[in-house]
Amino acid sequence: MTLKSERIKIGNGIYLNLIRTDKFKSNLLSYYFLRPLSKEEVTKNALLPLVLKRGTAEYDTNLKIQRKLEETYGASLSIAINKRGEKHVLRFTVETVNGDYVGDGDYIYEVINLLKSIIYNPALEKGYFRRDYVEQEKENLRHKIEGRINDKRSYALDRCIEEMCRNEKFSIFPLGNIDDLENIDEGILYKHYQNVINTSPIEIFYVGEYDEKLIEYIKNIEKVERDSVITIPREQIISGIQTKNMVHEDLDVTQGKLVLGYRTGIPYEDRLYNGLIVASDILGGGPNSKLFRNVREKESLAYYITSTIYKYKSIMLIDGGIEFNNFEKTIDIVKEQLEEMKHGNFTDEDIEVSKKSIKSSTESIRDSIFLISEYFFSQILSEDSRSLEEILRDIDSVSREEITEAMSKVVLDTIYFMKNSKA
Repeated sequence: MTLKSERIKIGNGIYLNLIRTDKFKSNLLSYYFLRPLSKEEVTKNALLPLVLKRGTAEYDTNLKIQRKLEETYGASLSIAINKRGEKHVLRFTVETVNGDYVGDGDYIYEVINLLKSIIYNPALEKGYFRRDYVEQEKENLRHKIEGRINDKRSYALDRCIEEMCRNEKFSIFPLGNIDDLENIDEGILYKHYQNVINTSPIEIFYVGEYDEKLIEYIKNIEKVERDSVITIPREQIISGIQTKNMVHEDLDVTQGKLVLGYRTGIPYEDRLYNGLIVASDILGGGPNSKLFRNVREKESLAYYITSTIYKYKSIMLIDGGIEFNNFEKTIDIVKEQLEEMKHGNFTDEDIEVSKKSIKSSTESIRDSIFLISEYFFSQILSEDSRSLEEILRDIDSVSREEITEAMSKVVLDTIYFMKNSKA
């Protein structure tokens, strides 16, 4: 069955996206609020969903919300705060069993009402958020920010991006800054909440089975009067580099974390973008990749090594876990393999294996109701109207020349190395 999204404007800057599928025993409703990724509001944005999920006017504690979810056939609620390029995205999602399986077609309206209440009708005290909820969630967010260093691989990737994009919004950590938390109270956060509700572009996604009655219900409950909706600009894409960065960070680790940051200068709208995706996979996409074969298998220099394209910012990161004294040799071999790619020194089998891997990963979206929602949301962010089938065909049609041309544009910008000088 071909997956298609129907997009309906239901308010100023508010769109409802409908994806019909009967593959799952559940339905999914997601709200995505888009904000600019900025130092001024990143911490407030990150704190906001944490406070909202604590309680509504009707269900004023998280325990009451959880009980209501249980009553509605074990519906599940999730929130997320992340960045897509230089956009900050606040997501609220509820997934619940299809009414046909429980003989109750109307209970889904209760679930929709609950999600709406969490977003639009929060628990208040003296006209603002409850102070105790704000203070408790500030502490929870503090622990999350402090805990980012516990996953050393993820932390190394973040640190490379922060150094590489130091003067760009993409460097901002999506959970915010500990220093900002001190200046946020229930009044400040509530005023920010009102601004988010009134000015953010909002994308609503419903995935599953539905009828006109359900769609009208979602549309009519969304009639919020909004005067001005912000416009979030396209990310700035840098193709050249001014100066190369070399960053060494000393931490208490037993394994070095090496990250090489490259500018590609190929935006996702470019004809070469699919060539870049295939090229990155041939270079470092898996156990058949050139980096895996040469850095890990042949030279035994890395515990892992991969290459990843960051779509919205058009950068490529190669990261590996290595012994501290293998730093220079690993970089030399990575550079050699990149040059091999630029000169077309890879086989037709390499191309086919990578295309098959990319297509398999893309097709697996169909197997997850959540990934279907995420996929179509990413299509909106990139203003890409292609169907899943068209994307698969475009990957299939990538030529050897496009792969080498895409790789010829890739330039090294930043080297980040996490080491332990005491080891």
